[in-house]
Amino acid sequence: MLKRLSAEFLGTFWLVFGGCGSAVLAAAFPELGIGFHGVALAFGLTVLTMIYAVGGISGGHFNPAVTLGLAVAGRFPFRDLVPYWLVQVVGGIAAGAVLYVIATGVSGYAPGGFASNGYGPLSPGGYGLFSVAVAEVVLTAFFILIILGATSRTAPVGFAGIAIGLALTLIHLISIPVSNTSVNPARSTGVAIFAHTGAVAQLWLFWIAPLIGGALGAVIWKFLLAADDDRA
Repeated sequence: MLKRLSAEFLGTFWLVFGGCGSAVLAAAFPELGIGFHGVALAFGLTVLTMIYAVGGISGGHFNPAVTLGLAVAGRFPFRDLVPYWLVQVVGGIAAGAVLYVIATGVSGYAPGGFASNGYGPLSPGGYGLFSVAVAEVVLTAFFILIILGATSRTAPVGFAGIAIGLALTLIHLISIPVSNTSVNPARSTGVAIFAHTGAVAQLWLFWIAPLIGGALGAVIWKFLLAADDDRA
């Protein structure tokens, strides 16, 4: 179990550090030209690389919503849910802390939103709570569907990490303007506590909506899409 939890910690750390780091450190400089397209790709690459690096040890969740979805789908034991959630959140916060230390090394740096998620005035596009909630639920549900499908017994072997990484990239391309993209409570928590905005007060939504979406995606897969030999 220690190896599995360590893998989840490192995977979540890399996801938050790499994805949010691209937004905080690189996208802050327009002359670098990565924009939100580069940030979206960075998030996809973090998941893709760590699935192949440590996914064989822990399953490569790096996200409490993914862990819940896999448990609902019968692919993961509910008894291990809380330990996975704990190390994922700790990994996200550790990444946020390291990123904060690096980012504040520039004279006059102001963290501002610090790649955090939000609705209303904290949404990049000014989207309201309901729009953000719908986006987070729907996108997380589809993320779980893709994960379950790509890792099913009938899927081509060895390509799951690519499909999952590209899915997360697409999700960010869709929803960065809406919520700055969460679909991952650990990612949201890891940077919200370092943001100099009201991100912490809105953090509840970025736990509830992805968890609902994760469970919903798992239910749809389990009862409508899974092959007979892939059902729990």
